[in-house]
Amino acid sequence: MLLAHISDPHLDGTDRATDRATRVVAYLNSLTRQPDAVLVTGDIADHGAPEEYEEAARLLAGLTAPALPCPGNHDDRSAYRKVLLAGEPDDGEHPTAPVNRLHHVAGYALLLCDSTIPGEDAGRFDDETLDWLARTLDDLGDTPAIPAFHHPPAAVHHPYLDATNLTNAARFAELLAARSVDDVPAILTGHAHTAMAATFAGRPLLVAPAVVSTLRLPWESGERLTDPAAPPGVAFHVLDEGDRGAGGQSAGGRITTHYRVVP
Repeated sequence: MLLAHISDPHLDGTDRATDRATRVVAYLNSLTRQPDAVLVTGDIADHGAPEEYEEAARLLAGLTAPALPCPGNHDDRSAYRKVLLAGEPDDGEHPTAPVNRLHHVAGYALLLCDSTIPGEDAGRFDDETLDWLARTLDDLGDTPAIPAFHHPPAAVHHPYLDATNLTNAARFAELLAARSVDDVPAILTGHAHTAMAATFAGRPLLVAPAVVSTLRLPWESGERLTDPAAPPGVAFHVLDEGDRGAGGQSAGGRITTHYRVVP
């Protein structure tokens, strides 16, 4: 499976944000092999306004590959659900309930989770989302699952980001501890505005760069938190099932990630 992974377009109605997101869409559409899906891990809108999601819907519809978004701390659940999920069947959810979705792609289950706390920058998996994750993983059986959400559950080593990442990561780690790495081979997030690789709960934690700007790390020069002149970025994740031994037992799948900037 080939996944393209982008994050944090922060669409706000300005020409700058639109241009950067449009360039990313054109770059992805130009690939000689189209991804099986394009993940967008949150902060799709900058202010959570309906018109920002309407622009996002137009841009995502312009992708050749299917787009699979999840919300970030700048997103508004009600407006997000009304615009971006307008074509989905009515599942009876309250407009402000967490936005959790399961998608089956190329033999994998992509678990798009809502890690947001409405009105706050930091993230948290609430009880409803943790229950959904545990129940969904149980129901999937041997189908490998990739959780994708906004807030990294591990340190970025930047004071602002580390104060606003997933605040109950220990509960998420406990949930993963009951599953093998074959069942949950990787975790994908955004929020950090920097291409980043780490580990969490014994698994690769892979963070997509942002479309709108790039984080300045504490040891880099510059007065602003982010560098708005840095080009947008994309992550490509290649996943395979690994070798199968006697009785069909997996010897462990692999994930390989490449990062690219978009001219």
